Amino acid sequence: MRNRTLADLDQVVALGGGHGLGRVMSALSFMGSRLTGIVTTTDNGGSSGRIRQSEGGIAWGDTRNCLNQLVAEPSIASAMFEYRFGGQGELAGHNLGNLMLKALDNLSVRPLEAINLIRNLLKVNASLIPMSEQPVDLQATALSGDTVYGEVAIDRLSELPVQMQLSVPVSATREALLAIASADLIIIGPGSFLTSLMPLLLLEDLTQALRRTRAPMIYLDNLGRELSVAAANMTLTQKVMMMEHAIGREKVIDGVIIGPGTMAAETIGKRVVIQQPLAADDEPHHHDRNLLHRALDLVLKSLGLSAD
Repeated sequence: MRNRTLADLDQVVALGGGHGLGRVMSALSFMGSRLTGIVTTTDNGGSSGRIRQSEGGIAWGDTRNCLNQLVAEPSIASAMFEYRFGGQGELAGHNLGNLMLKALDNLSVRPLEAINLIRNLLKVNASLIPMSEQPVDLQATALSGDTVYGEVAIDRLSELPVQMQLSVPVSATREALLAIASADLIIIGPGSFLTSLMPLLLLEDLTQALRRTRAPMIYLDNLGRELSVAAANMTLTQKVMMMEHAIGREKVIDGVIIGPGTMAAETIGKRVVIQQPLAADDEPHHHDRNLLHRALDLVLKSLGLSAD
């Protein structure tokens, strides 16, 4: 009997948004169709926010970012998808990929169908699923008691909110729940803690699926300091406790992967802690894909999961 590695797993599910989730999925892209990303859809800033304000719908920016990082073979299609308009006109700052996804969403029955059409165009094998196909925003209650609406405003908070919730109750995408139910490993993060990771954990049916899963759950902490002052001042223990409180199950997170600069407090409990260099040479705040792959294999080994 030998220890399991990522190569032995039938289904890995990663949760997050934007750059962080894209980095994880590109590191595990060798898994192909055995890899699924569940993407945050509450962004209300930048090109995504402008499209939502004028056209409605879910936020597409994080999904587009993940797809960009999963492109293995550059092509005219991928160059078009990554193109961002310059200048001073109405299109200035818009990413063509966001507009393509929104246009396909309007032509499709479901947002997931729009994503799958782009996946086929870009020859991306891994699955990407929006956390919900219904428009929703993130909101929080500040220490002052004021309601703070939207990711952009929440990231400006200097202190942690006393409560976070979604603006309206929405359902998780059915395929996301099925992916969690069949997962052999679940990865949360890295990413903006309050505005990329927590929105996923505010979906009641998604957290119910996370409570029920028997798959090991791993939290990947950020390597760089967050731009959000409130999130940047959180300890590793605070993050783990907040996630588990939202999920509704103690010790549901089995392990954490952190860089050398993170303080790993003893109060993290009996979870596996992998602490080692993980930074990419060219972008120290991003995970190196090979180092991340090895760290995840080390977690599986430390958890004592065996392969037949």
